[in-house]
Amino acid sequence: MSYDTHLAHATRALRAAMTEVREELRAYPTPVSGCDVQYNHLIGTRNAVSLALKALETPPFVATPRTSFPEAGVESR
Repeated sequence: MSYDTHLAHATRALRAAMTEVREELRAYPTPVSGCDVQYNHLIGTRNAVSLALKALETPPFVATPRTSFPEAGVESR
C-alpha cells in the first residue's frame, strides 16, 4: 500500500472514532459532576482524536536554512 492509502485509512478511522466518542458524550446521562471520571475520559479522548486528525490534515513544516521556523515566511532572491 502507498503512503496516501495509509493516510486515508488513518483519517477515516479517526473520523469514525470521533463520531463514536461524540455519540457517547451525547448519550451520557445528566447531571455530570466535575469529578465524573468516565465523562472526563471521554472529553480527553475527543480532544486527543481531534488533535490527531488536525496533525494528519495539516501539512508539516520542514525547516530550511531560509525558513528556520514557520513564521519566518518565504525569502525570495
